[in-house]
Amino acid sequence: MLKPVLISAAIAGAALFALGGGAAQAERAVPIPAAKVDVTAKGPQVAVFAGGCFWGMEAVFEHVKGVTSVTSGYAGGTKATANYEAVSSETTKHAEAVRVVYDPAKVSYATLLRIYFSVAHDPTELNRQGPDTGYSYRSAIFPQSAAQRGVAAAYIAQLQKAHVFAQPIVTKIETGAFFPAESYHQDFYDRNPTHPYIMRFDKPKVAAFKAGFPQLATAKG
Repeated sequence: MLKPVLISAAIAGAALFALGGGAAQAERAVPIPAAKVDVTAKGPQVAVFAGGCFWGMEAVFEHVKGVTSVTSGYAGGTKATANYEAVSSETTKHAEAVRVVYDPAKVSYATLLRIYFSVAHDPTELNRQGPDTGYSYRSAIFPQSAAQRGVAAAYIAQLQKAHVFAQPIVTKIETGAFFPAESYHQDFYDRNPTHPYIMRFDKPKVAAFKAGFPQLATAKG
């Protein structure tokens, strides 16, 4: 998102126009194959993904059937620097990330990865997503188990070999704890539906997910 986050709608709107127009740009889910391998698990599971501003990532995964909760936060750095001001300085090792709790009986880890690579973010952008630049906006997966790590690595290799993207995938598989972000970042999409950033970048992304994966999308607005 644009920094600082607590800016007026008028200022945000002007900034977004400067970044490439005031109207929401069309987005689409990139057609990619399903993963050839998956994680076998029972009971509630956790996945952690980073890929740009966590507002949009959170919004996409909150619309996935089988996902029970999504938390915006920071991953890759220390607890002491897990706050928006520090992370925004781009001097920490943190990435803006989301913690996804899901029911593997309804949606698998491999399916979440497919959504992550196809529409939740652009895995070919290095240390940025759209208008947001910096190491904290990098594309990274934080596996919560050895099985997740193996599936994520295999899927990246599968997609690279298939050349489904015009540019190489830059997503890294990392290790690090997840720390929740400040309360005003949580459910930002739902609580601020007319925020210029949400309208310009995140609503098109959610719409693209629903269009590309209708069988996986909830009825949530």
